[in-house]
Amino acid sequence: MSEPVDNFQPPPPPPLPQEAPRAPRPTAQRPVAIGLFVIGLLICVGGIAKFIPGGIGIGLSLVALGLALFGLSFVPLPVVGEEEGPMSPVQKLTGIFFEPSRVFRNLRAHPRWLAAYLVVVVLSAIYTFAFTQRVTPERIVNHTMDKLAEIGPPLAPPADRVEQMRAQQIEEAKNPIQRVGAVVKAFAGAFLFTGIMAALYMLATLVFGGRINFWQTFAALFYAAVPVVAVQKILGLVLLYVKSPEDIHPILGQETLVQDNLGVLVTPANHPVIFVLASAIGVLSFYALWLKATGLRNSGTKVSKGTAWGVAVMMWILGLLLITGITALFPNFIS
Repeated sequence: MSEPVDNFQPPPPPPLPQEAPRAPRPTAQRPVAIGLFVIGLLICVGGIAKFIPGGIGIGLSLVALGLALFGLSFVPLPVVGEEEGPMSPVQKLTGIFFEPSRVFRNLRAHPRWLAAYLVVVVLSAIYTFAFTQRVTPERIVNHTMDKLAEIGPPLAPPADRVEQMRAQQIEEAKNPIQRVGAVVKAFAGAFLFTGIMAALYMLATLVFGGRINFWQTFAALFYAAVPVVAVQKILGLVLLYVKSPEDIHPILGQETLVQDNLGVLVTPANHPVIFVLASAIGVLSFYALWLKATGLRNSGTKVSKGTAWGVAVMMWILGLLLITGITALFPNFIS
C-alpha cells in the first residue's frame, strides 16, 4: 500500500475558450436616420397641403432613406484582425484611381462609404443639371411624351392624359424647388439602389463560397463606382458644351455623352436591342467590371479571385439581360 502524498495539488482546470468579440453596429447613423425621417414627414405634409411643390415625392424619398439607414444600423460591422488604420477620405478617393487594391483592403476593416457616396451623387447631380439646362426641359419632356404616345394603350395612357403629363412635367422641370427635389430623390435613390445591389452581391459571394460582410460590399460598390462616374460625368460635361444641343439625344445622353463602346457602330433607331448589347462592350464597362471584382476580392474576409470574378460577371450579365428586356419592350424611347 502506497503512502499518501503530502500537499497534493489538483491540476488546474483547462482554460475556457475565449468568446469572440461581439460585432459592433453602426449606431452613429441612427440620429441621422431619425432626422431624415422627420424632415421627410414634414415635407410630405407640406406637399399634401400644397405648400411645397412636389413635396409628397420628395418627402417620401427622405422617409425611405431614413428608414433604410435606421434599419441598416442594426447590421453588424465586420470584425477582422489587426489591420492598418483607416485611410482618410481624400486618400481613398485619390487612391481608388491609382492603387484600388490598397483602398479595398482598407475597406475590409474600415468599410466607410460616405465620401464615395457623396462624390457619386454630387457628380451625377451636376451633370444632370447641366444636361437639362443645355438640352432644355421642353425638348427632354416632349421627346419622352412623344415616344410614350407612340406606344399607345394599354401600355401607355390615353392621348389626353399624355398631354396633361407633358404640361405637368415641363412645369416641374422648370420649377427650382422641383429641381432640388429631383436631386434629393437621386440622393436617396443612389443609397437604396446600392444597398439592394450590395445585398445581392453579398448573397452571391456567400453562395460561391466566399466570406464578406454587407458593409464591406456596400463600401466596395460605392468606391468602385467613383472612377467610372468621374470619367463619365466630367468628360460628359465637356462634351455637353462642345456638341450642339440638337445633336444630343434627350434620353440616351442623360447618363453620359462619352462614347467608348461598340454602340457607336449601331443605329439605335434601327436596331435598339443590338445597340444596347453593343453599348455594354466598352472600356468603361470592363473597367467597372474589373473594379467590382477587385473590390469583392480585397474587401472580403475570404473571397478568392475566381469567386470575385464569378460574382461580378454574373451580376453584369443579369443587369444586361434586364436592360435588354426593357429595351425590347419599349424600343422607341432610344430611337
